Amino acid sequence: MSVLELSGRPYTVFDPEDKQHRSYYHDFVQSGTWGRCPFRFVVPEDHGDLITMIQRALVEFYVNKEFKDVAQKPQPLVRQKKQKTVDSKAV
Repeated sequence: MSVLELSGRPYTVFDPEDKQHRSYYHDFVQSGTWGRCPFRFVVPEDHGDLITMIQRALVEFYVNKEFKDVAQKPQPLVRQKKQKTVDSKAV
C-alpha cells in the first residue's frame, strides 16, 4: 500500500441531496479545481465523467424538488365540448 493511498482523500459517491457535496461542486465551478474538496467522488462505469455525472444528478435533484407537488396532483382530463349546430337563418 502506498503512502498516497494512506494519506489521500477518501472516496465517496456524490449525493445531490447533501448540501456539503453541492457546496464542493460550487467551489469547483468557481475555482476550476477540486483542491478544497476533502473527498474524491466516485464515477460509476455507466457515466462518462465526473462533471457530467454531477450535472445530471443536480438537474434531476432540482427538477424533482421544484415540481414534486405538480407531479403528485392528478391533472383533470381535458374534454372537448361538442360543437353546437347553428341554424343557417339570420336572426
